[in-house]
Amino acid sequence: MQEKVFVITSLQSWDLLIGSNAKDMALEISKKYKVVYVNTPLDFRTARKENPKTDETTYRREFLKGKHSDLRHINDNLCILDLPITLFPVNKLPGKFLFDMFNRQNNKRIFRYVRKRLKELHFENIIHIIDNDIYRSFYAKEFLRPRLSIYYRRDNVLGIKYWSKNGSRLEPLLVKKSNFVAANSIQLADAVRSYNPKAYDIGQGVDLKDFDAAKKRNIPEDIKSIPRPIVGYIGTIVSIRLDAGLMYDIAQQMPHISFVMAGPEDAYFENHSLHQLKNVYFLGAKPTYQVADYINAFDICTNIQLVNEVTVGNYPRKIDEYLALGKPVVTTDTPAMQLFKEYVHLCKNTDDFCKAISTILQQNQSDSLRKERIDFAHTHTWENSVSKLYQLIETYK
Repeated sequence: MQEKVFVITSLQSWDLLIGSNAKDMALEISKKYKVVYVNTPLDFRTARKENPKTDETTYRREFLKGKHSDLRHINDNLCILDLPITLFPVNKLPGKFLFDMFNRQNNKRIFRYVRKRLKELHFENIIHIIDNDIYRSFYAKEFLRPRLSIYYRRDNVLGIKYWSKNGSRLEPLLVKKSNFVAANSIQLADAVRSYNPKAYDIGQGVDLKDFDAAKKRNIPEDIKSIPRPIVGYIGTIVSIRLDAGLMYDIAQQMPHISFVMAGPEDAYFENHSLHQLKNVYFLGAKPTYQVADYINAFDICTNIQLVNEVTVGNYPRKIDEYLALGKPVVTTDTPAMQLFKEYVHLCKNTDDFCKAISTILQQNQSDSLRKERIDFAHTHTWENSVSKLYQLIETYK
């Protein structure tokens, strides 16, 4: 496959600081092959705004002002391609006709530029990976004309309000015209197999280089004074994925336990009565380099998910991060979490969570148990996941 070039379009820009499957996949593929990661263009409304200035938008705004080249070389094989265009904001347009017309124009402008730059770089034999980018990559097969078009389904975005209007109509069509679908869980692959029988689970990769259990770590200052034992969560705290009501009930029934939430909150959580409980601590957003330090400071790690169409097949990367540091984990029981059933406590309700937390605190957390968790987490590598992708690609010689 040395002659092949991978082009990746994603919902997430390269400049987003949180973990990204598309970015990690691009880095893994670039160990062997050329990769062009197309940085999602801003729509003209966002491009014209001065605020908010975020990591996700700042670089692209600067690029549009001529401050950067359109190509950034991350390594010898991987480059990021920024596009000198802005897009029509299409999702609020009334009716299918207007949406489809302007969305097609967006796609045409994106992929004509991408195709032109690929030609100038002498990149041919293109394999296109669409990372859940239902709208902006919907017509990519027509305009980019890759040798292979792969839809990578790593999330069921249709459960999110933004996507419900047009995504439920377009995703099945995008799945159908893709050569095959790769997903990071069995559930996400199964859900679209009726539209395309060539839908496969390639597993989930996790970059665990920053989660070395043998490394000596400092306890973050804002957690030192919190009474132990500590049951902790770190990540984005949003109501579409986490069950605030269940958290409240658990914390209320276990007043002797400190429940720590580290991460940015949405408006729902910011105004939730969880903030009134004396044994619940919200610590705010944390930089990526400190995530492992916080996990290491928890006695028990948790992921109390709200079970819905977004989360039911979702693979939470944080579970592997927790296990990679040898931590005991209590988490919501979903179909996707069955993969971890030998290594975590799966819970359905308040009683389950309270019993699991009490059991862990009474157990002797032996070195052998800790090693089993660490070893299992390290089986979920990007090398393994991408190798499965390569195997599927090889069937299309």
